[in-house]
Amino acid sequence: MMQDNEADKPTALLVLSDGTVLAGVGLGATGSRVGEVCFNTAMTGYQEIMTDPSYAGQIITFTFPHIGNVGTNEEDIEAINMASANGVRGVVLKADITGPANWRATRHLDQWLKSRNIVGIAGIDTRALTAKIRDEGMPNGVIIHDPSGNFDIPALKREAQEWPGLVGMDLVPDVTSTQRFTWTETDWTLGKGYGAQTAPVRHVVAIDYGIKRNILRQLARTGSRVTVVPATTSAADILALKPDGVFLSNGPGDPAETGKYAVPVIKALLDKKVPTFGICLGHQMMAIALGGRTMKMHQGHHGANHPVKDHATGKVEITSMNHGFAVDPTSLPKTVVETHVSLFDGSNAGISVSDRPAFSVQYHPEASPGPQDSHYLFDRFATLIDTAKAGAKA
Repeated sequence: MMQDNEADKPTALLVLSDGTVLAGVGLGATGSRVGEVCFNTAMTGYQEIMTDPSYAGQIITFTFPHIGNVGTNEEDIEAINMASANGVRGVVLKADITGPANWRATRHLDQWLKSRNIVGIAGIDTRALTAKIRDEGMPNGVIIHDPSGNFDIPALKREAQEWPGLVGMDLVPDVTSTQRFTWTETDWTLGKGYGAQTAPVRHVVAIDYGIKRNILRQLARTGSRVTVVPATTSAADILALKPDGVFLSNGPGDPAETGKYAVPVIKALLDKKVPTFGICLGHQMMAIALGGRTMKMHQGHHGANHPVKDHATGKVEITSMNHGFAVDPTSLPKTVVETHVSLFDGSNAGISVSDRPAFSVQYHPEASPGPQDSHYLFDRFATLIDTAKAGAKA
């Protein structure tokens, strides 16, 4: 794979834990990163994907070949905690980046990757790599970019093999907010940009395990003042804020490991019957708090085109997903009802609780990127809060 001619030397490698070495052209930052290699099937929204904190610890293979063609901008960033900057550790592309061709673009993707310290590689047969992940599961790997083309392949193989992987790994401390703050920004509209919630009618406390900005915008859109708190905030401190409802956010890593400190808080809030809504990691940890368990998935679900069936309505939603762990539905107690299921593999995609005002979903109803089929869930949460408030006054 390595050529004698210096001009033909690859400037980047992706080295997998099984010894596979893929050579290509380096993009973005120089240096090396180690992580779990997954694939994402979204055809749009690469900037939102790469700034989603849920991707902490992962290297993304984009199955769509044209990544970078619309450039980047400052409006489509999803990470809240700018100290952590991104979730993703590296990106794998089929084609080299072309110049941006979009009126919203302010920077070339390669420049943007450099500014955010993300290592990239292009020229990879992403169809073959995706098929390998589909058949064999998500491998650990090292992505490295060195313009001189000098690589110690045996050392890189050892690094990929020795990295422990995401099972048992708590990555939330790397992406959570460091202090409490209030969020008021709402949806983006053409010619106006993002709006603001100036007349909230309810108060939601969002626990930040790696929350996305568009989740907060959707919560604010429904008429809520949103207080965002760090992942380690105690139940007592959350209740002291007098929330009408609590939101459990998305985030990276193993839910069972993060749950060692998050689940007791969630249990306490559920016991107080505070209306609660969880997404992704928040969904998984709510299930654990209710007596369920989670499991590592073979290839995970990553993309903006995943079909999910709502058992209550019989409707199918096209959703945005990003997770490598799932709730084991056989572990759920009788008080928990499975509300949604993935039509790709039958895995759990949502639950509700019969004796408490709580529900959660495995997918991302806020999208960004992705379709807006599931925005109704934020309105459902607002209704759940209002019903609880009316009952308390009765």
